[in-house]
Amino acid sequence: MRLSRYFMPILREAPREAEIVSHRLMLRAGMLRQEAAGIYAFLPMGLRVLNKINAIVREEQNRSGAIELLMPTIQSADLWRESGRYDAYGKEMLRIKDRHEREMLYGPTNEEMITEIFRAYVRSYKDLPLNLYHIQWKFRDEVRPRFGLMRGREFLMKDAYSFDVDQAGAQHSYNKMFVAYLRTFARMGLKSIPMRADTGPIGGNLSHEFIILAQTGESEVFCHKDYLDMAVPGEDVNFDDVDGLQKIVGQWTSRYAATSDMHEAAEFAKVPADAQVSARGIEVGHIFYFGTKYSEPMKAVVATGAGGDVPVHMGSYGIGPSRLVAAIIEASHDDAGIVWPEPVAPFKIALLNLKQGDAATNGACEELYRGFAAKGLDVLYDDTDKGAGAKFNTADLIGLPYQVMVGPRGLAEGKVEVKKRADGSKELMSPAAALDLLTK
Repeated sequence: MRLSRYFMPILREAPREAEIVSHRLMLRAGMLRQEAAGIYAFLPMGLRVLNKINAIVREEQNRSGAIELLMPTIQSADLWRESGRYDAYGKEMLRIKDRHEREMLYGPTNEEMITEIFRAYVRSYKDLPLNLYHIQWKFRDEVRPRFGLMRGREFLMKDAYSFDVDQAGAQHSYNKMFVAYLRTFARMGLKSIPMRADTGPIGGNLSHEFIILAQTGESEVFCHKDYLDMAVPGEDVNFDDVDGLQKIVGQWTSRYAATSDMHEAAEFAKVPADAQVSARGIEVGHIFYFGTKYSEPMKAVVATGAGGDVPVHMGSYGIGPSRLVAAIIEASHDDAGIVWPEPVAPFKIALLNLKQGDAATNGACEELYRGFAAKGLDVLYDDTDKGAGAKFNTADLIGLPYQVMVGPRGLAEGKVEVKKRADGSKELMSPAAALDLLTK
């Protein structure tokens, strides 16, 4: 993509209402625009990151055996009355009426709807286990939306819902999502720590939040430092291995780790002082097992081999892709701007023509641009007529993993300069060597 033809409205200064790093940097980098309190438009650069995140989420959900569908944003109030949550949910739920005065709502979550879909089609225990997921926009009318995407009113969510005939099966489904989440966040360059958490309005008695540590985190969290070095399961993990998955989950829950809501000071004090980690954290995922909380009142039952019907055991598993865009920035930035982990970067390479209009630099950049494209690499080519300093600042701000700088002085020696954004290291090499390096 040529920057001269791209839509990336860079701001010199962030608006004063941007209180945290991710909000400031996304606004400055032209990634999003606020349309109303807590409601944002994703501009092209932001959407590219969001799509990269969605792709990783989908791959890991599919790997675990979950099946994708898509549910509507608008739901009938009658479904929520069946579960008993319509009147209990609170003002966060946006309640509306259609032209026929039927009560509707803009879904803040989808437990009721997925249960209704399940009960319409599944009759036998032979059809279980089943895990259905979707990636869909939600709306929760936060009393005080703030911090950009970290606490917005409209947000994108991946919701998965598992259905099992008994508690043992439901535990295995929970373990599948537990491991899938570890892999998902690791692939995004994040170290996530599963922590015991409150179930909140979702309900149930088993829940973990997946937390990444960041100085600008929204809440205080407590854990054993061993979590910072635990190995995440590889892509060859067998999600059908009941004992194997339980062993992995057992390892990742064997040390103290709790959010502030579940923190027990006396238990944390038993952790050796040099292993205690007390830090700020950002929630990037939340999983729940809630048994028959929804299936019993909504009569989502299956026939068993022994005769008779039993309500299914359910769990729900959420990841907020739009929130993750902000969370990754909170965990990966410096004074100059964003530092994107390569798997979620909007582009891999910033190609900087340091003297636009010069025949040599123009020619070298065009050759590199075509070469990178031929190798399937995402490149943002800064072919604008701005000065070198402005181009350096923009490249650092948007945080692409690599910068390839092409200037007359280097080309006179047959060299271009390659900078790695994460550590600032630079190396002079031939254009062909740069192409080989970044292709690898």
